[in-house]
Amino acid sequence: MQSHQHRSRLSLILRSRFIPSFSSPLSLIVVVAAIPLPIYFSGILSSLSGRTNNKAVSVMRLNSNLASMVEPNISCTTFNILAPIYKRIDKQNHSIRESDFGALWFDRNQRILDMLLHERSSVICLQELWVGNKELVKMYHERLGSAGYTIFELARTNGRGDGLLTAIHKDYFKLVNYRELLFNDFGDRVAQLLHVKSVIPFPLNGKQDVQQEVIIVNTHLLFPHHSSLSIVRLHQVYKILEYLEAYLKENKLNHMPIILCGDWNGSKRGHVYKFLRSQGFVSSYDDAHQYTDSDAHRWVSHRNHRGNICGVDFIWLCNPSDSRKPLRTSWVEAVFSIIKYQLQKASIAEDDSFAFLGANNHSDSLTYPDFCQALQKLNLTGMPHGLSFQETKELWVRADLDGNGVFDYEELKKIWNMTMVNQPGNCKESVMESKKDEGEEAIGLKVNKAVLFPQEAERGLWPENYNLSDHACLTVQFSPVKMLCS
Repeated sequence: MQSHQHRSRLSLILRSRFIPSFSSPLSLIVVVAAIPLPIYFSGILSSLSGRTNNKAVSVMRLNSNLASMVEPNISCTTFNILAPIYKRIDKQNHSIRESDFGALWFDRNQRILDMLLHERSSVICLQELWVGNKELVKMYHERLGSAGYTIFELARTNGRGDGLLTAIHKDYFKLVNYRELLFNDFGDRVAQLLHVKSVIPFPLNGKQDVQQEVIIVNTHLLFPHHSSLSIVRLHQVYKILEYLEAYLKENKLNHMPIILCGDWNGSKRGHVYKFLRSQGFVSSYDDAHQYTDSDAHRWVSHRNHRGNICGVDFIWLCNPSDSRKPLRTSWVEAVFSIIKYQLQKASIAEDDSFAFLGANNHSDSLTYPDFCQALQKLNLTGMPHGLSFQETKELWVRADLDGNGVFDYEELKKIWNMTMVNQPGNCKESVMESKKDEGEEAIGLKVNKAVLFPQEAERGLWPENYNLSDHACLTVQFSPVKMLCS
């Protein structure tokens, strides 16, 4: 990912805790996500959620005895636990929040911890931890700490009251490096990045033991309260990917799998989803269930404050690849995709879109001033969280494909037809032992299983009696796999 310091007004502040790197033959990366080693996928006891459905107990449980497994497994759990300061408890009066009633938030968070400790993932990534309440934070530190976890928390900027928590189990991972990404943007969003290394070597294909390195990123994107915030959300993801690319280069970490985990506040139909797909990431849950990009209705993970249900919680996987699309190319394609969406939202047909963009220009082409005015008309510039001057200029350069100083209808059609799906990379899973001249070996991940709790979420439904959170809990099981990168 190339650095474009001029292009964005979003500032990115990094704070790091560095632990000297260990010699490791093979590496792997995960983004504020979670990757645990011994994995349990199990139904949640009815007492944890206040439900009486015994079927939940038998959802999925994997044998915890690694010695009996054919191959080692890695698990990753992500859960937006709904901060009490945001949980409404009176449908008629939204100003009354759970945070006003200690017994309520205490009991609910104890049940959340019961569930997490029952699952016992190697890494747990939580969003909306109520960091402003010392008693609640102490509860999470004490219970997770006594269970063997090392805990990292990060508050959102400007005293928003909530934040992130990532916990890694001491039996399975040791910390190599920890970074905090503070965006200081319109939504005061943040991200955690943990570079960890497995304590126990993995037997890989029965040939060798490998201590796997993983980068874990946990984040929570801005909610799209209106469509003009699409640019802010895109900025947030871009900053994470840009920093990851710089981190890999700085530490000479080649051919690493990446896992991104968190509440992305957008569905499979959104621009963030398409942007990440264009960078080679796959939704682990969809991969496990063999769903396509168009299967947005198959599952849900959130019922928002408007009463809408949708799938917004993802654990993204990107395996080693030599042919990933340049990050800046994906960015430009994503912005033009937003422009196209805004036109469609205004019920403007594709054939009429050029006339709309050049409303004050009766010719068949747009000049740069016309282009800037069109972006402002679509609420993409002219506001603190919109496109910057540098970004607008870059879009213009990309739009003027023939470089003649004007943007015509043929160029518009070519841009509309740009694909946002990344082509497969040059790294392939290797089953047989390879020869040295066939390519460089890397360790990737394959998705074994993925489950949502409550179970109804897997069928696209939201149970009225579910009260742990307004989000479902997502856990994914991976196993390491040898890959050849040509």
